[in-house]
Amino acid sequence: MRRWIALGTVALLAGGLGWLAALRFGPHGAHAPDAASEAAVCPGGAAPLHWKAPMDPTYIRQQPGKSPMGMDLVPVCPAGETSAADGEGVRVDPAVVQRIGVRTASVERRDLSRSVRAVGRVTWDERLVTHVHTKIQGWVEKLHVDYEGQMVERGQTLLEIYSPELVTTQEELLVAQRYRDTTARSDFDDVSAGGDALLRATRRRLELWDVPERDIDRLLETGRVRKTLGLRAPSSGVVTHLMVRDGMEVGPNDNLYTIADLSRVWVLAEVYEHELPWIAPGQQARVELSYLPGASFEAEVTYVSPFLDPATRTARVRLELPNPDQRLKPDMFANVTIEAQPRPDVLAMPAQAVIRSGRRSVAIVSLGDGRFEPRDVELGIDSGDGWVEVRAGVEEREAVVTSGQFLIDSESRLQEAVEKLLAPPGERHEDHAPPSPSTGHEGHDMSGASGHEGHDMPDAPAAGHDHAAHGHGD
Repeated sequence: MRRWIALGTVALLAGGLGWLAALRFGPHGAHAPDAASEAAVCPGGAAPLHWKAPMDPTYIRQQPGKSPMGMDLVPVCPAGETSAADGEGVRVDPAVVQRIGVRTASVERRDLSRSVRAVGRVTWDERLVTHVHTKIQGWVEKLHVDYEGQMVERGQTLLEIYSPELVTTQEELLVAQRYRDTTARSDFDDVSAGGDALLRATRRRLELWDVPERDIDRLLETGRVRKTLGLRAPSSGVVTHLMVRDGMEVGPNDNLYTIADLSRVWVLAEVYEHELPWIAPGQQARVELSYLPGASFEAEVTYVSPFLDPATRTARVRLELPNPDQRLKPDMFANVTIEAQPRPDVLAMPAQAVIRSGRRSVAIVSLGDGRFEPRDVELGIDSGDGWVEVRAGVEEREAVVTSGQFLIDSESRLQEAVEKLLAPPGERHEDHAPPSPSTGHEGHDMSGASGHEGHDMPDAPAAGHDHAAHGHGD
């Protein structure tokens, strides 16, 4: 009986010791070393800084073991996260690089060019627009051009106007002519000269009222005073505004007609401000209209507005092109393509490699051997076809990350937070220091990274994770 009691006691003690060992070294405790973890040592025999879970970088232990998912913890070597020589960049495990699909491209010198597309509107050449006024006070007796849109030729009679002042001046011209003829036979030179001067002054008054010379000559030949004066078109074109009717009283302040010559027209294109560095006078452009499918017109950029429209954030660019058959009509919409001059031998990199924020632009440079370095870059012009000029920050032939760079950027910030957390207590005041230039990215706008924009990584691991550096178990 005593023997069975002794055996039972030994079994109970063995079970209790086993339960305590499992509690201490089981999956939720401070994990016991296993063969796989002990085999994973740092190069040169250096002791690992700590161990972390391969699928959860925030799960950190001071000893090897198993992660909550049952995977072996991986060691973090002194030269593993950052370069042991100079602390440059961030190291990412090659398996992780492959899983997140990191791709790189070289910084290279190339010619950047761009075709700027914009929407334009056809309008008349403002230098070929004429306003028609009368220089005397009178009444419209007969209107010859009486609707807007009517085509007129230079010298064509627009209307006939009656003016008492005009009639009186014609009579004075005839009197001056007779006086000159009478005094021409005088023996006194000043008398004969006075007759000529009076005739010239009266004739000059009619000329200043835009009475044609042929009408004045006809008046002197026939001696017949005309009741009305014909107002003629000063240029050829289309009547765009008509502000007079039969019987109206008109004066010098009244704009009777507006005539626009459409033999040459303008196309006013609206170009966005970020495309303005590509636009300059003298460049060639192509104009296409929807109502003329397949037809295009060659034009030239003659003017770039020095200010922007505050509502649309665009600048007006003017194109000029001939319109002899008047197929281009004012207020038509047009599609404009401006061929900008190429920028030769420009240092450029893919636009999708740029991480943009409100204050800075960052590129992730691949240093080789799984090391990456975030760098501030100064950008120039954007070609619009996937390449952007880079003026500072990277060198020719360096490799920049074009896919997965947001995860590398997050990894660099996470590693910075882990290093601060595991620092000795006397050095933890650095937790309140501002983030370093290489890792402190704020709210990035990912160019070329679909679906990832404005990520903001925390400055420390989540509070829910327990770290052995604090001396706590699970």
